[in-house]
Amino acid sequence: MDNHHHYHHPPQPPPQLTPAKSSRQRYNEWIFRDVPSDIMIEVNGVMFALHKFPLVSRCGRIRRLVAEHRENAISKIELVSLPGGTETFEQAAKFCYGINFEITSSNVAQLCCVSDYLEMTEHFSKRNLGSRANEYLDTVVTKNLEMSVEVLKQSENLLPLADDLKIVTRCIDAIASKACVEQIASSFSRLEYSSSGRLHMSRFKGEPDWWIKDLSILRVDFYQRVMNAMKCRGVRPESIGESLMSYAEKELTGLHNQNKKVEARGGSGHEGIVVEAIVGLLPVEKLAVPLSFLFGLLRAAVMLDCSVACRLDLERRIGSQLDLATLDDLLIPSLRHGDDTLFDVDAVHRILANFSQQDDSDDDDMEDDDGDGDGFESDGPDSPSQSALVKVSRLIDSYLAEIAPETNLKLSKFIAVAESLPAHARTVHDGLYRSIDVYLKAHQGLSEFDKKKLCKLIDFNKLSPEAGAHAAQNERLPLPAVVQVLYIEQLRLRNALCCNYPEENLKPPMHHQSWRINSGGLSAAMSPKDNYASLRRENRELKLELTRLRMRLNDFEKEHVCMKRSMQKSNSRNFMSSFSKKIGKLNMFGHGSSSRGSSSPPSRHSERTDSKVISRTD
Repeated sequence: MDNHHHYHHPPQPPPQLTPAKSSRQRYNEWIFRDVPSDIMIEVNGVMFALHKFPLVSRCGRIRRLVAEHRENAISKIELVSLPGGTETFEQAAKFCYGINFEITSSNVAQLCCVSDYLEMTEHFSKRNLGSRANEYLDTVVTKNLEMSVEVLKQSENLLPLADDLKIVTRCIDAIASKACVEQIASSFSRLEYSSSGRLHMSRFKGEPDWWIKDLSILRVDFYQRVMNAMKCRGVRPESIGESLMSYAEKELTGLHNQNKKVEARGGSGHEGIVVEAIVGLLPVEKLAVPLSFLFGLLRAAVMLDCSVACRLDLERRIGSQLDLATLDDLLIPSLRHGDDTLFDVDAVHRILANFSQQDDSDDDDMEDDDGDGDGFESDGPDSPSQSALVKVSRLIDSYLAEIAPETNLKLSKFIAVAESLPAHARTVHDGLYRSIDVYLKAHQGLSEFDKKKLCKLIDFNKLSPEAGAHAAQNERLPLPAVVQVLYIEQLRLRNALCCNYPEENLKPPMHHQSWRINSGGLSAAMSPKDNYASLRRENRELKLELTRLRMRLNDFEKEHVCMKRSMQKSNSRNFMSSFSKKIGKLNMFGHGSSSRGSSSPPSRHSERTDSKVISRTD
């Protein structure tokens, strides 16, 4: 056996011990057959019948107590708050009697503490228990990471004495150093030569560090100290992040399995302390932990009502990589008030603010780096910042559509989230239009002023043809918005025809164009009632005219394909003259049918077209 594990004394007759009695007041009466016990030691209510001589020869504390009561011939001593309890005192007493026992990583911390408590030092006896326990701790335990973790775990019940004796510090330093050495060794194993003969690090990611699971058994305060020591030693941020996730999975399992609302504990409960500790230990490097883990911590922080600083730190970290988030990540439950919305909209708003500030800072940095300072490169469609903005804009539009049906969602909060992104973030406004339409459908009591304020968020020029067709027939939109959509659709059709046949003069008459522009505004000479009736009538006419133009455009495109095929076979003038006659029959703004369309109902084909558009986008 290892000399550090067993301690041998000169050969002597072993003491004869009697079996333990079945009594709570007596533990193990150690009685020589020929020498009766002369002192009783009480530890935590348990009595030990022992002898003064072997105890006072090695224990300074017991020697001093016996000396102080020499006149009274003390026969009983009570040891209050002895570290390690009765089992550790029994091992210390065996050492005084010369009985061999093994020092291991499971009892070395207790032996160090009890030897200090009983003053079993070299001053009273050479090779005493204190020096031998500390020798084993320094030469065996600190050389092994797993044993250091075990001793550190045993020290949790020995505070503050274990901290005063530097047992905790020695174990923490040993764990951090060993982890760093193993990381360096694994890094060397990943070195390889490239095809050009240069030495580089392989991208292959091996198994996670084995010590990550071992550290999960530690108490949160010891775990914090170990992680901080590892950071100082230069352990990889990825390893730190994996350890934090493993620790959170173990300590917060009960929290995630709860199906009912957790009462706010102000972060004072065990779970709240763990969440705040993990947030404080998160590496500063991005992607050291998955974004979903940050959102999970934020949900836990909201649920446990952790400190404001903790939640703001998480929101800042999430905002720095929001382009990697999903819709489910943003659906953070709100547990503050019973009459509040189902989801925490304010938290998402703050996360968006952090993302926008980061985008602004990135743009400023790129402008400083460029010599001319034009800053166009950061706003380019292929730049990473622009790509992230587009992803986040789509995500936020989906989020707005998800929370829009909430009856308690205030208009100001909805608009604040929608306006958090810069104007150039949304290249297409279909998602924003859909979310606003859902909000209007769920909040039918909005005033016309609020509806107009809400629709100002939409740039109708950035709607797709399908979304524009739906908006043109959407009765939930305010009337000026519908008129604006119809006008934009007219311009699109005109531009499409002009692009297909630039040689033909297909521009509408000036008086018709001016009528279309003026139809969206209110005349000061007319009364508000007449203005509203006039706008309603013009709106119906515009809808009918837009439907007819779409039908004519489809028919014209079919004829155009047939005529191109005919032109390839024949170049005769008669064919060109017939082609000119067909062009002349086309009237883009439909002078001849506008008056009829205002008084007659739409055709069956027009009704089918409208219903098809609505069912696809509603």
